Amino acid sequence: MRLDDRTAVVTGGGTGIGLAIARALAAAGCQVAIAGRTESRLQQAAASWTRRPSIRYHTVDVSDRDSVTELFRWADRQLGRIDILVNSAGLNVKKRSMAELRPEEWDRVMGANVTGAFNCLHSVLPGMRQRKDGVIININSIAGLRSNALGGVAYSASKFGMTALGTAVNNEDCVNGIRVTNVYPGEVNTPILDSRPEPVSDEHKSRILQPEDFGDVVVAICCLPPRANVSDIVIKPTLQQFV
Repeated sequence: MRLDDRTAVVTGGGTGIGLAIARALAAAGCQVAIAGRTESRLQQAAASWTRRPSIRYHTVDVSDRDSVTELFRWADRQLGRIDILVNSAGLNVKKRSMAELRPEEWDRVMGANVTGAFNCLHSVLPGMRQRKDGVIININSIAGLRSNALGGVAYSASKFGMTALGTAVNNEDCVNGIRVTNVYPGEVNTPILDSRPEPVSDEHKSRILQPEDFGDVVVAICCLPPRANVSDIVIKPTLQQFV
């Protein structure tokens, strides 16, 4: 599986699933740019990849439309075009029940998880439509299929919104050669666990999914022929129930 002639932008690429996917794409020969809010984290992530092609980086706040516009202007200059977009930026908050959730926390979660994905899609789709080609990977959550207390009110609502957004774009733009995949992870050992209401033990972290579990899957999806689209895929820990 090779992607030597392809380019990709990965948001949320400084850590976790986004970084693991960026490394897998680069290992397959893809020209990759990662983006996120913290420049030092992005710089460290890019420097940790010592193989060729190298990984570029640029800061972005996906909830800020101007910031997203600047990211993709930069990416177009750096990469020439964007063949693959991975929407992996996202967050959650500690107070997750309706009784505890503050309106400003709702806005923050929705801004990053839904509006952020929309902003990136809005920037990248015109070029993909013009070329009649493009792959979009939305890193969602099983909370976007089954609302649950673990994810909480705002996170579940945001991920259901991301599901609808990805499905709608897939249905609209399939005629333009654009393929959207909604990836629904179960529990994953990433920094988002730090925002859990209760601390997560090291033992539990070792038993759930690890970020690198997603790399080969995404590369395989990106390597499919243009006639083939994986619209939805659930990846969960073996021991986690899907209810």
